Amino acid sequence: MSAPLTVFIVMRKDLAKVLQWPLGSIVAQGSHAAVAAIWKYRDDARVKEYTGSLDSMHKVVLGTKNEASLLKVAEDLAQKDIPFYLWTEQPENVPTCLATVPVLRSDLGDVLKRCSLLS
Repeated sequence: MSAPLTVFIVMRKDLAKVLQWPLGSIVAQGSHAAVAAIWKYRDDARVKEYTGSLDSMHKVVLGTKNEASLLKVAEDLAQKDIPFYLWTEQPENVPTCLATVPVLRSDLGDVLKRCSLLS
């Protein structure tokens, strides 16, 4: 079996720990970013393949320390030409998370090395 295409969602850990956002609000941020990434890049072949089988979608939710570290992940993804969507909550204008298009984990290289599974 080949490696699956996976959407990587990277959330700011400080939303819960420092800013004390409710869990539901944090989950909504990741959902917003994932849907936005799929919609924005809907013509990408990887998105078409990923959405072609709704029963086998893979997602990994990772955490990063704060806004600065999230923006660094965004910068690193852009440098590797990996499409993503950075969700910025309005009207606060606060970047909260990002989601990649469906990619192979190997495509990321070490971009997400500073991230850990969100817990």
